[in-house]
Amino acid sequence: MSMEMNYFLLAIRLFSSLQKLYVEEYQYAFRRTWSVDDDPPPFPVPTSNSAYIDLILKPTEDDLKIWPHSFEYRLRVALSPGGDLMLTSRIRNTNADGKPFSFTFAYHTYFKISDISEVRVEGLETLDYLDNLQDRARSTEQGDAIVFESELDRIYLGTPSKIAIIDHEKKRTFVVRKGGLPDAGLVNAHLSFCLLLK
Repeated sequence: MSMEMNYFLLAIRLFSSLQKLYVEEYQYAFRRTWSVDDDPPPFPVPTSNSAYIDLILKPTEDDLKIWPHSFEYRLRVALSPGGDLMLTSRIRNTNADGKPFSFTFAYHTYFKISDISEVRVEGLETLDYLDNLQDRARSTEQGDAIVFESELDRIYLGTPSKIAIIDHEKKRTFVVRKGGLPDAGLVNAHLSFCLLLK
């Protein structure tokens, strides 16, 4: 069974570390056709009490012409009875010759906030980051929590498993928990807000 995922809310960065020009860096999976696995395998994460769906993405013939590596990207989207959303990814090399390839990806998670000046992010204090607005210059975060006074586009390195986004005006906190993804990107371009788990 196939389904068109043109408005799929995840934009997954999938590109070769060494060949970034060969595959679109941004939104590779955003406008691709995913298939639904009707008989998904068990995962080592608890989903027994959750509603979940497994989506599969494979490269098309056109994709293979510009990036000659075959893979299967499996994304399990699970919703727990308590309302927690869990995304679990598995990426498998399906090259016939078994030749390895390098890639990176990120979950792009967007949060609806009240006012960017009323938001702070905790959990990234004192970490090193790459500043995408300064040609990926490496710096160290100073201060307690991150507040937004201007445009920001950074990749924080070696991030903890829990990051909190606090919206003071709406009196709510988003807690993002992650595993297996070492870095996190933080973007507030054009007064929007996005947290990327990389």
